[in-house]
Amino acid sequence: MQRIEHIYINGEFVVPHGQEWFDLHNPSTEEVIGQVRLGDEQDAQRAIAAAKAAFPAWSRTTREERIDALQRMHKAIAAREDALMEAVVTEYGAPHARGRWMATYPADVIMQAIEALRSFEFEEQVGSARVILTPVGVAGLITPWNSDAGFICNKLATALAAGCTAVIKPSEMSAMQTQVVIEALHEAGLPKGVFNIVNGRGDVVGETIARHPDVAKISFTGSSAVGQHLVSTGAETMKRVTLELGGKSPTVVLDDADFAAIMPLVLQAGFANSGQACIAGTRILVPRQRLKEFEQVAKVAVAQVKSGDPRDATTDIGPMVSAKQWERVQSYIRLGIEEGAQVLAGGEGRPDGLHVGWFVKPTIFTGANNRMRIAREEIFGPVLTIIPYDSEADAIAIANDTRYGLSAVVLGKNLERCERVARQIDSGRVLVNTLAHEPRAPFGGFKHSGLGREMGRWGMSAYLEPKTLLMAAG
Repeated sequence: MQRIEHIYINGEFVVPHGQEWFDLHNPSTEEVIGQVRLGDEQDAQRAIAAAKAAFPAWSRTTREERIDALQRMHKAIAAREDALMEAVVTEYGAPHARGRWMATYPADVIMQAIEALRSFEFEEQVGSARVILTPVGVAGLITPWNSDAGFICNKLATALAAGCTAVIKPSEMSAMQTQVVIEALHEAGLPKGVFNIVNGRGDVVGETIARHPDVAKISFTGSSAVGQHLVSTGAETMKRVTLELGGKSPTVVLDDADFAAIMPLVLQAGFANSGQACIAGTRILVPRQRLKEFEQVAKVAVAQVKSGDPRDATTDIGPMVSAKQWERVQSYIRLGIEEGAQVLAGGEGRPDGLHVGWFVKPTIFTGANNRMRIAREEIFGPVLTIIPYDSEADAIAIANDTRYGLSAVVLGKNLERCERVARQIDSGRVLVNTLAHEPRAPFGGFKHSGLGREMGRWGMSAYLEPKTLLMAAG
């Protein structure tokens, strides 16, 4: 049993003032495998004070000094890939391939921040004025459980590159990953107070960060409901806010698509990260005249998708992160049936042969429409809904008939037509015949999927304010 008793404030591992212990579970076995001691409001205030004290000196560092610090961070994080992999599989249940990606991604995003910093223009001449991009101040970084280490490193590296200091509230459910990251960042030897990490509950530590007047900016990844709360709370102190929130992403299958060829992309988009992904393509829009054909191909393909032990290299879908999340997914499967949709594959309960662990059958509904709750609400599990459409215009209308707009996929043979459809989808990102990721491009969503953008120079800009400098001629 691992006991994580320290948080990180002002360059030191410290015992929290908070007294609460939170149980950590192995979602594959449901066993308690550890405990983490949670910080409280006093711990959060102390961390904010440390970041505030460190900000003046860090904000004045040169590009070269920041790059040097980020390179030390990258080296330390990269050296702990295996430790991160073990933490991800044990406490989150990511399947082997996904787990390896999640273990390498934290180092990758630090390197991407370095590349963005090398070419970033902090000053620009505009007519007779000099426009200087200046760091906003202390950044509050709040990260989710579905890729905790990666989000910590991405947000922190970008904030530091921009000249901000940071207070981080990671998910308490991912404390093992967080511990690996803290140890690596400590080894990197950054100045005291430049980053601070406080394990704690959102309604305690997160709320303190959101309301504190010395925090200038919030960067949050998580649910839309919490994002809305952070906007309203942050308004009291005029915080700058970047939010990457939920999704109900469409996968638009055009009528010229080769179903057998595209089906791997359809299922990968929908079942990404065991379905626990904001970008998951959970609404599959299919031409009505080819619906039966698509259903047949999908049913055969999903039968090959394996849900089970994440340490088995043949596993595609791991467990849900918690009992609460498992129950949530099961409730939506029941709801889909009650709403009148038909189960094409999967359904309620655990996969055959599994009696413990928060495993879900990879499930596909058909006979559905876009008004059903299973088509409108984010389930955050391996549950997909096939929705028929009658024309290209109808497909675009259904794709856009959602409160979300984070990601979308368009699949078809005619690339000109694919691009025409893609340009009309209200989404922060649209992928055409691919699931590739471009880290230098902005990432974020329309509507309830968020505010602002992360990644590349757009992510850097979110931590900076333009200052206009006008000087009389000498």
